[in-house]
Amino acid sequence: MDSDVAARRMLQTIFILLLIHAISCGIQPSEKRELKEKVLEMFNHAYGSYMDHAFPADELMPLSCKGRYRGSEQSRGDVDDSLGNFSLTLIDTLDTLVVLGQIDDFEDAVKLVIQEVTFDTDVVVSVFETNIRVLGGLLGGHVVAAYLKRVKKGMLWYNNELLVKAKDIGERLLPAFNTTTGIPYPRVNLKYGLCKVNSRTGVEKDTCTACAGTMILEFAALSRLTGDPIFEEKAHKAMEFLWKQRHRSSDLVGTVINIHNGDWVRRDSGIGAGIDSYYEYLLKGYILLGDETYLNRFNTHYDAIMRYVNQGPLMLDVHMHKPTSNTRHFMDALTAFWPGLQVLKGDIKPAIEIHELLYQITQRHNFLPEVSSD
Repeated sequence: MDSDVAARRMLQTIFILLLIHAISCGIQPSEKRELKEKVLEMFNHAYGSYMDHAFPADELMPLSCKGRYRGSEQSRGDVDDSLGNFSLTLIDTLDTLVVLGQIDDFEDAVKLVIQEVTFDTDVVVSVFETNIRVLGGLLGGHVVAAYLKRVKKGMLWYNNELLVKAKDIGERLLPAFNTTTGIPYPRVNLKYGLCKVNSRTGVEKDTCTACAGTMILEFAALSRLTGDPIFEEKAHKAMEFLWKQRHRSSDLVGTVINIHNGDWVRRDSGIGAGIDSYYEYLLKGYILLGDETYLNRFNTHYDAIMRYVNQGPLMLDVHMHKPTSNTRHFMDALTAFWPGLQVLKGDIKPAIEIHELLYQITQRHNFLPEVSSD
């Protein structure tokens, strides 16, 4: 890394720290303590209820206070593709326990994952959800477990067991990338890959942009931690293809793409459902890996979004080939991630404006609606 790049990264880090400090200074110490205790109370209620009433199921069903197991409850359609009978909530929570300082609970949770969780199961799962929640959860848990052991704050017995499981689930996702474009199938069978008859795998033609472009962080981390380059190579190829398929005039991408020939199935472009985390992973891919190609591509897309999609105060989908034409006149709830990404980029003023809009919508309805136009 040359000195200019290192200096820029240091300045970005200092800027973010100063911003956090400035924001925190606006809250009185007593209010910060109250907010901290409220967060802990909410977390302990949710996590404790899951462990008491649902584990080893994937989720807690809040009305019946029972665990939801894949295949034992009435199907909810594609929503259930995030479940795999692999104690999803437990894995998803691992690094949060450490962030909240609950080291003993983290150690107990890691032992449960090691002892109880298996992935050799005849179940079809979402590649996207399994990557960000299961693989991501295992990698996050491994990193903090290894850190605690290194600084002798706990986990002295730990011997990379979570990383072994992370590689196991990563390898089970790899068959999804067996397409001519490198864009992964949206689903895979954990036991049989794409080969299980009548399992909805290996027959799909389309996937959303977010599903195709939200792999590089976890897959690159897995490659770097295990020394096996195949994961990063597969995720990088998918990102390369999405970039290649952008509209060269508008620099926008669509929302749904054919995984076999690369044709856009849905040409509407925005920042909400179906496309959101592709942008997030471009910027964070640069932060994690130091590859300026990801940063340059993010900035190109960002400029196009702020030119066409940003229709102050709303962020509205447009046609990628005719970016002055709206394809819808409302925002969906997933748009709420955007101001945070803008802060990470350092574009503070528009981030404040969009965040204020979303805050006012939330205040009006007492929650953030699935879609809103005001």
